[in-house]
Amino acid sequence: MNLGQHVKLLGESFGGDVITANDSRYDQARRVWNGMVDRRPVAIVRPKNPDEVATALRFGREHDLPIAIRGGGHSLPGLSTVDDGIVIDLSKMRGVKVDAAKRTARANGGAHLSELDTAATAVGLVCPVGGVGHTGVAGLTLGGGMGRLQRRFGLTIDNLLAVELVTADGRQLRASDDENADLFWAMRGAVANFGVTTAFEFRLHAMEPTITHGSWIYPATQVADLWAAFSEYSRRAPDHLHLAFNVTFADPANDYPDAISGVPAVTISFMHSGDPENLEEDIAPLRELGPAALESQAQEAYLDLQLSLDDVMSWGHRYYSKSGFCDDLPADALQRVVDHVADGAGLGSFGIWSQGGAMGAVADEATAFTGRSAVFDMSSDSQWDQPAQDDERIAWVRKTMAITEPFAMVGRYVNEASDAGEDVTNAVYGSAKLDRLVALKRTWDPENVFRMNQNIKP
Repeated sequence: MNLGQHVKLLGESFGGDVITANDSRYDQARRVWNGMVDRRPVAIVRPKNPDEVATALRFGREHDLPIAIRGGGHSLPGLSTVDDGIVIDLSKMRGVKVDAAKRTARANGGAHLSELDTAATAVGLVCPVGGVGHTGVAGLTLGGGMGRLQRRFGLTIDNLLAVELVTADGRQLRASDDENADLFWAMRGAVANFGVTTAFEFRLHAMEPTITHGSWIYPATQVADLWAAFSEYSRRAPDHLHLAFNVTFADPANDYPDAISGVPAVTISFMHSGDPENLEEDIAPLRELGPAALESQAQEAYLDLQLSLDDVMSWGHRYYSKSGFCDDLPADALQRVVDHVADGAGLGSFGIWSQGGAMGAVADEATAFTGRSAVFDMSSDSQWDQPAQDDERIAWVRKTMAITEPFAMVGRYVNEASDAGEDVTNAVYGSAKLDRLVALKRTWDPENVFRMNQNIKP
């Protein structure tokens, strides 16, 4: 019996969907978020429960097929799909339930961030997560979970109470601080290296539904002074203030003021989730940076802000990103970034988020995530649509980060890594944590069944 016949038999006995190349749904089903990725799996399997996940895993192992796990399909390097293997697609395992009295949420393995945000905010609660609603809860969480509330409430993994997963040998387990604690440590940052996560339990926090966000845009000729002031204030700002510093090219087509149109610009932005009465006092140090070429400020429902990038970051565009953590950047390095942005004239951008607060209060060794002790997260990214631009865009982002690499600390945010391979894995975790992760991988997945990820080799 050939593989195709075996797949057919699986489809006849499997409770969920099994989609193959001769199915009219195949081309749509194999699509992932990053338009650069175009792979053709043997089958896309959509289980509806953990038992069916175990069945799909067993089938893949029996036929020696590479196995990719797809939660939301947002993996930058396309690791949620695979050529000539099977994709375990959790899209039929969506849904979030919130217990308002206990301030907890349970998200199924295929849930999206929009589901978690919507369910939590409906009862006046929040979980700190990323900022694109159609991102999968699984991928975001297992990579650490950076977002707008990380300074106030920590990373997503800092609010993770437990996970339920199916391991490489088909066992269904629960991991928490009290059960399989070593595995729970690893899963908070080491992506899908240890199993298929079928459910997440989160701690939620009370927060007012309305926040204030705003930005000031300046000519990048002021980058040194702006960075000095931003960097200093970031280290003492209240935890309810999310801060970002971006260097971008002000495209004349977007009708910018003359002072910044057609040249690099610096945007300093904030999200204030604290008491509105303290807003002006909290952002006063930012206002002291001097008159901006363009300024905006608005009150908005937190949920609306969380969903505001869903169209901009929609499926099918081509994306590339690299990142790093740092405590500071010298003025001459930032000037080189500005010059590079000018040379690129719209090829991409460079951004910095402030860290610290609740995120930095957790000991670095407490989870597999590496980099929380740094003052800043820095990243460069690009979004485009034409395949002919791939090489130019990727090279531009890589050169941007090459400028800042000498100042980077141990660790990278794995969810911002568009490349994959041993060098990336080493950079993400650093040698000490990687040694511990390798030992755990040998225990939980010695045959490296879960290798379609930023792989930790046993």
